[in-house]
Amino acid sequence: MSFKHTRADETVQARSATVSTLIISGMFYSGLDISANSTGLVDYPFLYKLIINLGALFPNTRFYLLKPSSMKIAYISYSGALKYGTANNFNENTELLPLLQSRGLDITSEIWDDPKVDWAKYDVAVLKTPWDYHQKFEQFNHWLDHLESSNVRLFNDYPVVRWNMDKHYLQEIEQSGFEIIPSVFLSKGWKEELAPLFERLATDKLIIKPCVSGGSKDTLILNKATADKDIDSVVKLLEKGDFIIQPMMSQIQKGEWSFIFFGGKYSHTIIKKPKEGDFRVQQIFGGSIETVSPDQIYIDEAERYISRYAKDSLYARVDGLMVGERFMLMELELVEPFLYLSYHPQAVDNYYSALIEKLNLISI
Repeated sequence: MSFKHTRADETVQARSATVSTLIISGMFYSGLDISANSTGLVDYPFLYKLIINLGALFPNTRFYLLKPSSMKIAYISYSGALKYGTANNFNENTELLPLLQSRGLDITSEIWDDPKVDWAKYDVAVLKTPWDYHQKFEQFNHWLDHLESSNVRLFNDYPVVRWNMDKHYLQEIEQSGFEIIPSVFLSKGWKEELAPLFERLATDKLIIKPCVSGGSKDTLILNKATADKDIDSVVKLLEKGDFIIQPMMSQIQKGEWSFIFFGGKYSHTIIKKPKEGDFRVQQIFGGSIETVSPDQIYIDEAERYISRYAKDSLYARVDGLMVGERFMLMELELVEPFLYLSYHPQAVDNYYSALIEKLNLISI
C-alpha cells in the first residue's frame, strides 16, 4: 500500500478498499490526536496503526481514507460502432455502464482519443471498448503513457496491457511450457517463400493475421495448392508490420471456447461458432454463441494461464480450441475483450464484484 503526501496544510488522499465503509478525517499530529466519523475504526487494526505512523511522519497533514464510490472512474470506449447486440435481455455495450452508475460508482464514459478529455481528473480508467487501438497503435501507446504519467490507475494494469497488445506474447507463453496453436512469426518486410511454412506447420491450409490486430482485420486463409499465386498478397501485407501464421485448425468449426475470469476468478464459458463456410466466429460475420458448462479439468487448465499471466487483472478471456482431449490456446485477451456478460446469470455481478475489489485494493 502506498500513499501520496504533500506539504503541511495541503490535502493527502489515501484510497483503500479495505476501508470501503470507513472515512477517517482529522488532523494527525505527532501527538496522535485522531478524530474519526466511524466507530468502526477499531475493526481495522492494520490501518489504525498505519494512520498513527503516518501521522507521526507527516505532522500537520490531513489524511482521508475514501470509499470506492468517491473515486472518479473513466470507462474507456471508442468513437466507432459497438456492433454486439442484446442477448438474454442484456446489452453489455449499452447497459453495463448505467448499471455501474446505479450502484454508486462515479464512472463516466470517455473516448480514449478524445483530445478534450482532462485525464488528470480521473483516479482510475477501465478499458472496455477501445476497439480501434490496433488501427491507431502508436497513438494508443502515447495515450497510455500520458495516462500513466497523470497517475491514473488502469484496469487492466499498464504492463499487462502493453504486453498483450502484440501477439508476440504467445511466444513467451509457449516458451513457458503452455500449449498454444502452433505459430510462426514473420517480421515486417518478409519476402520469402510460402511453401516451407506449410511444411513447417504440417498443414495444407494456413491462416495469417497481424500481430497487432482485432476483428479479423487483414486476416487471410492460404492454401498450399495456390501458394505461388498468394505470395504477392502476403508480401504486400508484410509491408504493414509483423504477422503471425498458424495452421488453419479444423476444430474451429466445432467452436472456439472462451473462458472468462474476473479478478482472477472463473466466471463463465461460451463457445463461438462460425457460420457454415466461414472461419470467423465473431457475430458480425454471422457467428453464433452458445453457453457451456465445461468439465472442471478445462476450467483448471484455463486458470493456469490466468495464474501465470493475469492473476491480478480485472478481466481476462482465455480463447482456444479443443484438440482431441486437449485445450490449446489461441489467444489470451487482456486488453479490450468482449466479456459476454449476458450469457451467464451471475456474470454482471462477478464483474462488478471484481471491480469493487480492485478499487478497494488500490491506493492513490
